[in-house]
Amino acid sequence: MKIDFKDMPTGGGRAADNAMYTGAEYLASLNDGREVWLNGERVENVAEHPAFRNSVRMIARFYDSLHDPAKRDILTTEIDNGSGLRCHRFFQAPRTPEEQIKARDAIAESARISYGWMGRTPDFKAAWIGTFGANRDLYGEYKDNAVRWYDFARERLPYINHAVVNPPVDRHLDPNESNVFIRVDEETADGLIISGAKVVATGAALTHFTFVAHYNVMYSDKKYSPVFMVATNAPGVKLICRKSYELAAATTGSPYDHPLSSRMDENDSILVLDRVFIPWKDVFMYGVEMSNKFIEHSGFFGRTLMHGCTRLAVKFEFICGLFLKATEMAGTKGFQGVQGALGEAIALRHMLWGLSDSMAWKAEPWVEDFVLPNLESALAYRASAGDAYSRVINLIRKNVASSLIYLPSHANDFLQPELRPYLDRYVRGADGVDAEERVKLMKLLWDAIGSEFGSRHELYELNYSGSYEKSRLDTLAVANGTGLVGDMKGFVERCMAEYDLNGWVAPDLKAASAPAATVPAGA
Repeated sequence: MKIDFKDMPTGGGRAADNAMYTGAEYLASLNDGREVWLNGERVENVAEHPAFRNSVRMIARFYDSLHDPAKRDILTTEIDNGSGLRCHRFFQAPRTPEEQIKARDAIAESARISYGWMGRTPDFKAAWIGTFGANRDLYGEYKDNAVRWYDFARERLPYINHAVVNPPVDRHLDPNESNVFIRVDEETADGLIISGAKVVATGAALTHFTFVAHYNVMYSDKKYSPVFMVATNAPGVKLICRKSYELAAATTGSPYDHPLSSRMDENDSILVLDRVFIPWKDVFMYGVEMSNKFIEHSGFFGRTLMHGCTRLAVKFEFICGLFLKATEMAGTKGFQGVQGALGEAIALRHMLWGLSDSMAWKAEPWVEDFVLPNLESALAYRASAGDAYSRVINLIRKNVASSLIYLPSHANDFLQPELRPYLDRYVRGADGVDAEERVKLMKLLWDAIGSEFGSRHELYELNYSGSYEKSRLDTLAVANGTGLVGDMKGFVERCMAEYDLNGWVAPDLKAASAPAATVPAGA
């Protein structure tokens, strides 16, 4: 099937015909008139603005990796629609555990480009878009739209963001009466006119499109129900950005001082739609009966969690490497308590990789001959990941301790002749590590766990897949629904049925001689 790209949205710039973007094409595509606001000013071109310019270049690395012959077979596979083109493996719905594990490995390879620190890279949205072709019948009268987007995303790999959570405004009120939430203002023959806001549009300023849906809310009013795609540069789309860590890093320091925040800030935005026109061809669901079952029946849930778990496993490898090197430079790597903390951090890394393996290999049958990641393993990751992340950060804080702040303020301090001798003598690392190398590592570690960028990442990992409470409630609900709760209780009841007040009931167990009854004293 060859796609007629004239039927696709005008957003997303231009990649080479019927091909995935290169890094240069991606950067050029961002200068498209989008309305991005930061610090009270409208950003003219995010690719060149100091708040975004290096973060978008990390995304450009992702796109260039897809065209690297050395990574071709790891990252990409031939599209199964007869086009003869290739796509990122995660965008194509798998039919076997082997295909799913290869897609998982492609996720990991992509995550290594940003050392695990960018969670919303272009391959992430394959968790959603990769279900559109296999599960097309879910979208009813809009199924042709789902199939067209499935093929378009595989062939071009536009950068797609998502926004599915309602703003934390008036959450105590009936959601069907909100003047804040996404809603249809008007239906026309050509499409829908939509207004409202969503949170949190992570990385939206860097993307081509936003996929808008609904999570953890049930609507009874049709006007709140649409599920759709909107171009970042569509008239009426406004992105109001939080503070830029990249801009702050460039203003107050250097890459040496802020090596992560200066190039991997997926700026989170308030997504506002002000009477935005959405053509029917970009609508996937419209009606409460359809949209209320999207989360449960779309198939994206386990795929999202497999991507998140794999990316976090890569991030843990990086953090564990930092932890190991920090204790070596402090001369504490031989202390038993420190070794115990390092072992625990590495064990958490093992846990994440084990869950990722289990999700991929223990594939569950889905529609037709397609498969999904193992749901129980996905739920286990979801319920444990946030606490695991906070735990490893706390282990570092306890064991690296003052080394995290025993640092000069800026790289320029090393350039001052009157300071350099003192830094070389008093700020060096153990076993011959010089001061410049030690400070470089410790500033990297501080950026990872102690800076505003690092604090945002802890909040991000804690709430990555919904609220802390919801992750537990959903796990219990699924266990009830699959019969696991009954099986586990029945397991206990089988044990209890083998004995009673008078002794063993199980015929193969031998009762001890009963002790003689005694009469209480004074009876």
